[in-house]
Amino acid sequence: MGGVLTPQPPLSRIPGDVVALADYEARAPAHLSPQAWAYFHGAAADELTVADNQAAFRRLKLLPRVLCDLHPASTASTLLGQTLPYPILLAPVAHQALAHEHGELATLLAAGAMGATMVVSTQASIELAQLARQAAAPLWFQLYIQPDRAFTENLVRQAEQAGYRALVVTVDAPLNGVRNREQRAGFQLPPTLREPNLQGMQGPRAHQAPAGSSPVFGGGLLASAPTWRDIAWLRRLTPLPLVLKGILSPADARRAAELGADAIIVSNHGGRTLDTLPATLDVLPTVRAALPETIPVMLDGGIRRGTDILKALALGASTVLIGRPYLYALATAGAPGVAHVLHILRAELETAMALTGCATLADISTECLWRPGS
Repeated sequence: MGGVLTPQPPLSRIPGDVVALADYEARAPAHLSPQAWAYFHGAAADELTVADNQAAFRRLKLLPRVLCDLHPASTASTLLGQTLPYPILLAPVAHQALAHEHGELATLLAAGAMGATMVVSTQASIELAQLARQAAAPLWFQLYIQPDRAFTENLVRQAEQAGYRALVVTVDAPLNGVRNREQRAGFQLPPTLREPNLQGMQGPRAHQAPAGSSPVFGGGLLASAPTWRDIAWLRRLTPLPLVLKGILSPADARRAAELGADAIIVSNHGGRTLDTLPATLDVLPTVRAALPETIPVMLDGGIRRGTDILKALALGASTVLIGRPYLYALATAGAPGVAHVLHILRAELETAMALTGCATLADISTECLWRPGS
């Protein structure tokens, strides 16, 4: 964290040597408090899963093709009835006001400029309706099912009324993981940070266990944790496309489909809940194989290059989501930084497609991947 005590303001101009997502990651600590850096950059326990998410992409190699007819070429696709100009969504990231004074509004501005769909967190710093009023690109709503199910229903109704295009239910975080980096940094949400979409919610939000008592199972926190019954309830509740985020098990993927999920996101929560989970790229093929082709499978975790996107699509993903990379750019350079990250990734993806002989997303398959002996 470089010993920075007072974060620098976002850059007013993106330097010429910021040319890759890693450049934003390197600069972001100077623009965040040490506590905010620990929150956004950190993960669970020894942070093995978050590291392996990126390592999995490095382990997989591409196979170039030459002299291919690449005209006409496009990165456009259709997902849940929506046309995407390129297969990159902005993943839900909570508390973006910790990274930039305008929080999600700055991210929203970049998404509109780049035609990117933004998935808005339940724990956004801005009200759902306000974001929708200012959106110039499609919005999806990420839902944490709250202990108060009536309150949860009201959140869904707010998203519907505001024009959100899909409901993304996070299913892999009934409680926070053991985040040692945050603990060492003394991270706490500042009292000035708002969670306007959760105002008025009733029920347990946290559990402080006294010595000698059950640290997790006591206190009633898990008594209201979501189950598959809640997914069935949500499916009956809303006509919005229902997306489950946080699936790694093929059995869970099949159960999601049986209960009417329209799509799933292969995700390990960026390594923030349980450490030593497999990398999302490694489990993607088995999850994709467990589902009908009519159900899209998306992936997040570890995307840092356009080549990563191509590899994910080759293994069956229909699109990818990025989280930390755009957050680092938001802290470093505000809305222009987020837009720049999207532009970089799209340009890198198109370059990778051209050099592997893929004119469209439909051309991307496992034939783009190098295997020993291929």
